[in-house]
Amino acid sequence: MTTFHSSKFPILIIGGTGKTGRRVGERLAARGLPVRIGSRNASQAFDWENPATWAVALEGVSAAYITYYPDLAVPGAAQAVGDVARLAVRKGVKRLVLLSGRGEPEAQRAEQALQASGADWTIVRASWFAENFSESFFRDPILAGELALPVNGVREPFIHADDIADVVVAALTDKRHIGELYEVTGPRLVTFAEATAEIAKATGRDIRFTTVSHDSFMQGPAANDVPADIAALIDELFREVLDGRNEYVTDGVQRALQRAPRDFADFANACAAGGTWEASK
Repeated sequence: MTTFHSSKFPILIIGGTGKTGRRVGERLAARGLPVRIGSRNASQAFDWENPATWAVALEGVSAAYITYYPDLAVPGAAQAVGDVARLAVRKGVKRLVLLSGRGEPEAQRAEQALQASGADWTIVRASWFAENFSESFFRDPILAGELALPVNGVREPFIHADDIADVVVAALTDKRHIGELYEVTGPRLVTFAEATAEIAKATGRDIRFTTVSHDSFMQGPAANDVPADIAALIDELFREVLDGRNEYVTDGVQRALQRAPRDFADFANACAAGGTWEASK
């Protein structure tokens, strides 16, 4: 394996405290590779909303993993990713890996901006995270015993964040992945109702899935004072991205890692064994 840096030059992880960024950082550190966490609260802060922070965060790094907050689906994300990529290249940071999303036009514009930047790029285009059920907005409803969403029968090949992290680390540390677009999914299509049932089985609890209207669902963010940009993102994801356009599995994990991706049932069993869906956690 050929790495792109010495111990003196860290890898910047933009979004280093997020689901995949945290895992990528842990894996790189376990290999003895230096890491710089790019987040609003880091010692060398990186804030997507404050371009003045970008150059300092990129100073002296050998490569960067780019995740966009809150999501590449939001307007303006592609422009920001392109600006960061071009700045990185100007500062000598050519090795860039982007986390992208399936079926999102703005995300694909961000991919194109990265490709046009002059970087040695890799794109990891991911399906919905299994961890949305364990570390994000589905966890509280699961704990409460009912997940209610405006979807009915649409299937998603949920991907484990550990698989994404493994692909990203490979891309950051091995030249064979330069110029590759890895569309990564889990090994099978699963409805949200089936995913909920898998979690119920793994935990031994009664957890129901209910289909609700989109308008009814969107009353939740409004009632809880969710910021307008996040509410708009939620609206787009459930109204457009989850329309069946992503109902197929891909071989991205297999191509990148020469192994199969983890199954949703394995994810559910591991989380249940670790107490993820216990109220005290």
